[in-house]
This record gives sequence, structure tokens and C-alpha cells, in this order.
Amino acid sequence: MLAPVAPGPSPPVVIPGPQRAGWGLQDPSYITHTYIFMSGPTRTPSRPPPSILSGAFAFLQCPHPRPIVCQQVARWEQKTRKLSKAFRSPYLACYSLGAAILLLNILRSHCFTQAMLSQPKMESLDNPMAYRVGLALLGVGSTFVLSSFFALGFTGTFLGDYFGILKEARVTTFPFNILDNPMYWGSTANYLGWAVMHASPTGLLLTVVVALIYRVAILYEEPFTAQIYQQKASSSHKRS
Repeated sequence: MLAPVAPGPSPPVVIPGPQRAGWGLQDPSYITHTYIFMSGPTRTPSRPPPSILSGAFAFLQCPHPRPIVCQQVARWEQKTRKLSKAFRSPYLACYSLGAAILLLNILRSHCFTQAMLSQPKMESLDNPMAYRVGLALLGVGSTFVLSSFFALGFTGTFLGDYFGILKEARVTTFPFNILDNPMYWGSTANYLGWAVMHASPTGLLLTVVVALIYRVAILYEEPFTAQIYQQKASSSHKRS
């Protein structure tokens, strides 16, 4: 007499379902669908294949300083002096806004890195030569950013001219004698170098996004900054 055969596990059944929590920034693919594989009484969530766009979406959803928004706040301050009145000092108001921008920059860099690490690498960039190129870009970008900061000072870097804190004239020393807006482009070079060092196609895409945002900010900021210093120069000429 044959012994009874125990029934085997039931075949897996794929049930799609939206998933928006669970992996957070560690895996930006939470914005896609999750597939639940059922085998008998157990359920095992399976992550969908990561995509470049999912990492980009996760980065863009992260709260970080957007230059145009910061400039809008600064223009509002320039017209109303509300922040200076609230802090009872234009310098203290500028320092507070600058500190907030710095903290958000740190958060943006963290989100950028997490978006890269959660996505697959690009094989053509995953080699020592590309890593050295990325390191060089990071060095050049950091040089531009730091030298810009030392040339402008804290208030000059963080929109102090909108608070009425103006320099005697626009800075034209290094690195401004080599490149216009070296702070923006140095930061872009940092992101590009970081992306190349990690062989990340997601990082390359996000670097393009950051560069476009900076480009729009420059077009928005340059005429207004030039106008401020023209007004200062004309008022100084009238006094003399």
C-alpha cells in the first residue's frame, strides 16, 4: 500500500499592491509597486528592480534648499525688512537664514548619496580611472566653493546684499576672475565628481537636475544683484 503523499507548497501568486513606506530613503523604489509572493501560509515582500527615475524622484522629494525659493525669501526681506526687524539686526537675520541653508544643504547631500547607493552602478564608470577623475572633479569643485566663501564671507555668500549688507564693490578676485558664479558651478562639480566616484547613473542624472536649477537661479539672481550694486554706486557718486 502506497503511503500518502503530503501536499507540496502552493505555487507563488503575484499580487501587486502600492507600497509607500517600509524602506524610506534607503531604497527610493518605494514609490513604485511592491509585489507580494505568497507561498503557503507565509508572505515574503519582494522589492521591484530599482530604477534611475525612482532614485531621482526620491531625491527631489527630499526637502533641500532651492535657490529660487531662497532668493524669493531674500527679495521679500529686501522689500519689507521683516526678518531684520524680527531678529533686531540684519546681520543676525542673515546669519539665521545662512545657517538654515547650510543645514538643508547637508540634508540634500545625504539624500543625493542615498539615492545613488540604492541604485545599480554603471559598469563603464566602475573602474579606478573613473574614480580618479571623479576625485579630481571633487577637488576642483571644493576649491571653487571654499575660495568663493572666503572671498565673499558668510554674509556675502548667504544673500547678505538683500539684507543691506553690501561690500564696497563686487568681488573680482579669485575665483571670480576665472569663472562667473563659482559657488554654483563648484557645487555642481562636486555632485558630478561624487556621482562618477560612485559610478552612479542616478547621480549623473541628478547632477544635470542640480545644474539646471542653478542655471535658472543665476538667470534670476544676476540682474537683481547687478541692480543693487548699481544703485549703491550711483548713490555714492551723488554723495561725492
